[in-house]
Amino acid sequence: MKNLFQKYVRENADFFRKSVPTLCFLAAAFLLGKGMAGAVQDTRQSREEYAQAASARTVAEPDRRSETADRETAAGAASPQIWGLLFTENWGLGFGESGKCPTGNSSPEELAKYNAYYVSTAGEKKIYLTFDCGYENGNTEAILDALKKHDAPATFFVVGHFLETAPDLVKRMVEEGHTVGNHTYHHPDMSKISDTVTFQKEMDDVRSLYREVVGEEMPMYYRPPQGKYSVQNLKMAKDLGYSTFFWSLAYVDWNVDAQPSHEEAFSKLTKRIHPGAVVLLHNTSKTNGEILDELLGKWEDMGYTFGTLEELIAESKSQQKSAGR
Repeated sequence: MKNLFQKYVRENADFFRKSVPTLCFLAAAFLLGKGMAGAVQDTRQSREEYAQAASARTVAEPDRRSETADRETAAGAASPQIWGLLFTENWGLGFGESGKCPTGNSSPEELAKYNAYYVSTAGEKKIYLTFDCGYENGNTEAILDALKKHDAPATFFVVGHFLETAPDLVKRMVEEGHTVGNHTYHHPDMSKISDTVTFQKEMDDVRSLYREVVGEEMPMYYRPPQGKYSVQNLKMAKDLGYSTFFWSLAYVDWNVDAQPSHEEAFSKLTKRIHPGAVVLLHNTSKTNGEILDELLGKWEDMGYTFGTLEELIAESKSQQKSAGR
């Protein structure tokens, strides 16, 4: 084996002379970027249990589903945006001063090139509420009741299983003025999908079922499952006509067996709220169902109003136009 390896190296000497310095440079650059990020204080990989769809429309899928909730770094040190979207496949945030907008893996300006967003930079004290819906476990009605009481619009990103098993809730969302967005049919890691046909099928299957349930076309809003993505994904979503939405505030609400206390939830969600926040919450959270009414009131007392993702897109495009981009 040793002799064969030495022969291979000799025969490919030119390749190694030309390639190794470049590879070493890229490796060093990547490590430098990781070092600039600062000490990671709190990285959480959320895990959700999505029940398998019983319909013949759904192929067998693993029961375990993961959802990146909220990757946080110390004192506002996020993964440096000098790398932009180059090495990014997991959405992450760096929080600094309380009440200020966190930094993301990529800037709002860079994301906007792909019709992707994680925050509004208009500077208004406006909150954009979003909920990820993988399955129904009895909390969505309380969430809808609280939204209705406060006249607060929201966007619910749904997977195929939710549409199959909770069509009446989807209809209620639409009837009460909310938006329903696309969270893919099977909730896969979309960053590993590189062909447009497979990517589009995940999206189209949700749109088709939504059309059957609601009787109208689904809004072209997309949230990548698990917060995982690639530049190629963002391009494909844009080419298909979608706007992609990440988030600027989330907390660990996904674990149904270890729900945060009301006090923990209020502390995280009131201290880190900021102008233009896109808030990610999960409909499966018992805590969310119990506190949302009071939470919305607390945010209103802080001077915030609630907006739609349609408004966020319009504000972003207006700013881009003003800046000449």
